[in-house]
Amino acid sequence: MLKLGSKIFDFIFSEENRKKIEGFTIWTATIGFIFHLSLVLLNNNSIINIGNESLLLTNPISAIYTPFSIILYYEIFLLIFYLPRSFTTSILKQFEIISLIIIRRIFYDIPKLDLNAESWLGNPDNLQITYDLLCILILFFLIYLFNLVKSRIETKKSSNSVARFIDSKKIISIFLIPVMIVLFALGIYNWYSIGMSSNFASSFYYVNEVFYTTFFSILIIADVFILLLSFLYTERYSQIMRNTGFIICTILIRLSFSSTGLTNLLLIVSSVIFGLLILKIYSLMNKIE
Repeated sequence: MLKLGSKIFDFIFSEENRKKIEGFTIWTATIGFIFHLSLVLLNNNSIINIGNESLLLTNPISAIYTPFSIILYYEIFLLIFYLPRSFTTSILKQFEIISLIIIRRIFYDIPKLDLNAESWLGNPDNLQITYDLLCILILFFLIYLFNLVKSRIETKKSSNSVARFIDSKKIISIFLIPVMIVLFALGIYNWYSIGMSSNFASSFYYVNEVFYTTFFSILIIADVFILLLSFLYTERYSQIMRNTGFIICTILIRLSFSSTGLTNLLLIVSSVIFGLLILKIYSLMNKIE
């Protein structure tokens, strides 16, 4: 059963398939950007009338939001691919995804800037984008430190038990693929149904956020299953603590989707800091063990 699941995983995520999906993503993102930009220009010149309630349809800068959204779906695909490798690689990919989500949000919020405001920080939109820019710099540095600590951890020689554990994680990853596809399909359907009855630009933003909220909720469940499986293959206290700590990081990221403003950013930054500290302590204990 494990070997069969491993073969299916290796076929789905083969280098050839990953290159095809990567190429498809790049082309789709490019076409999406051109299409979104065209809608904005046509709408602003009154050639078509699709409303001006949302800046997504009135400001050309907002067109960058669409290719970023498409690229983020590819990043989710890579997250599923990296999940069987190790908890450390998986959580690192989560940190990268959440940082890209914040960057995407910056492109969404830039058109809201009020350059003529008497007090820059007195304007809520100006204040939010300032927080986001500072958060990106902090996250970028923290992810660099996380990579640095990760690179210094000695890799243990593979054993039969480790190979079985990886095969078990591959099966869990396989189950996440249809989940991602279903969530994406439901998102498209809801975007269309909501958008036809109200503002489809705003519905696009809403449905997009719902996708990540739901996916990360399911990812927490998958991580817990992997944690339980790890008890079959290791009794090392440091590994159990590391894996449990990384699940807490995922939970904090998931909670960030349900919050706004400064609370949202604090949850994200605290998740990365917590993960970095967990990994650093693990690396120290790893040397002793």
